[in-house]
Amino acid sequence: MTATKRPAPLEDLDHVPWPEIKDSTGCAAAIPSLLATVARGDADTAGPALGQLRRRICQYGFVVGQATAATVPFLWELVRMPQVTCRVEILHLLKSIAATRQWETTAAAYPKLLRRDNYVEWERDARHAVRAQSGVLRHLLDEPDREIVRASRELAAALTGR
Repeated sequence: MTATKRPAPLEDLDHVPWPEIKDSTGCAAAIPSLLATVARGDADTAGPALGQLRRRICQYGFVVGQATAATVPFLWELVRMPQVTCRVEILHLLKSIAATRQWETTAAAYPKLLRRDNYVEWERDARHAVRAQSGVLRHLLDEPDREIVRASRELAAALTGR
């Protein structure tokens, strides 16, 4: 009898053309390294890496960019990994991404302003990416860690509009 092989964490990072997409700093090529640091890092390295990642994909807590939607599935993967030390903060980041309406609001008020890039589309794609894996929250609500449960409930409420 052979054991079922589990996929390596963040195995699909190489399937995203990171150098070809943009985050808030420009080229998104650093995102895989930051995600890997969060995945394997202790609290002293994972937290700062997640902070850098947040600034790149959800700047100021409400401005997302092209790389955000591509990053979200990896955030969901990380939040499912019990060894990740900053899962609560990842849930907060997912909540921020799910709530973004900066570009949509700006485009409604100033339609000519955002014509050269697809900001509104990037924002919608990012929100959709968060919603696409929201079923993970059911499992997180059974966690023994009360902070994980609380952050999961907050994200679930944000996704349902409550």
